[in-house]
Amino acid sequence: MCQFQLTSQLRQCSRLTIWFVLFLFSPVIWAQSSSSGTDKIIRAARFDDLRTIKQFAEQDGDVNLAERDRGETLLMISVREQSQKVFDYLLMHPKIQLDQRAKNGDTAIMLAAYLEQKETVQRLIEAGAQVNQAGWTALHYAAVVGRLDIVEMLIARFAYIDAETPNKTTPLMLAARRGEMNVVKFLIAEGADISLKNMLGWTAYDFAVESERRDIASFLQELMQEKAKERK
Repeated sequence: MCQFQLTSQLRQCSRLTIWFVLFLFSPVIWAQSSSSGTDKIIRAARFDDLRTIKQFAEQDGDVNLAERDRGETLLMISVREQSQKVFDYLLMHPKIQLDQRAKNGDTAIMLAAYLEQKETVQRLIEAGAQVNQAGWTALHYAAVVGRLDIVEMLIARFAYIDAETPNKTTPLMLAARRGEMNVVKFLIAEGADISLKNMLGWTAYDFAVESERRDIASFLQELMQEKAKERK
């Protein structure tokens, strides 16, 4: 009788131990499973796996899912990796958030501008992506990489020409620093203010001098001298 009671107690203790272990580690197991599922979807966006992305969306998956490290969304990943089928699908999805930001503040249209993807920029604009926002903008990035055609497109869609980064650097200043004369001339022709200064007190001219863009520095200096004469 005592042996039976002891065996029964051991079995009960064993069951309690199992339940305790499951309770203790189930959040970890769930988190690992969830992480694995997220990685699968991120990978699908990266490698243009439309079938997996569609299945995920049709099962009420979050089409605005972002990867952990940079916070880039599925849409942004499809832009970066040029996953065209996934991009086409996400762009037209009714729940897509075109202007969701990554951890560094980038949006899909900013990334497309930086990567010199003119058609992608155009399609994002047509789908309703915002051209203007606080801080860095697609126009800054287009100016940095010297893509005059993208700069022209953004200005035509009412991009703010003197948009300021958090340290008050404008697209004109960036174009001057990079030596993009065509972009510099276009922005000025469209009304960019050459007298603006960033938080260091630098104008576009100062950026050109600092980066030894002598042709742009001379061009801007002449314009500043002309403006000074007009004020007299």
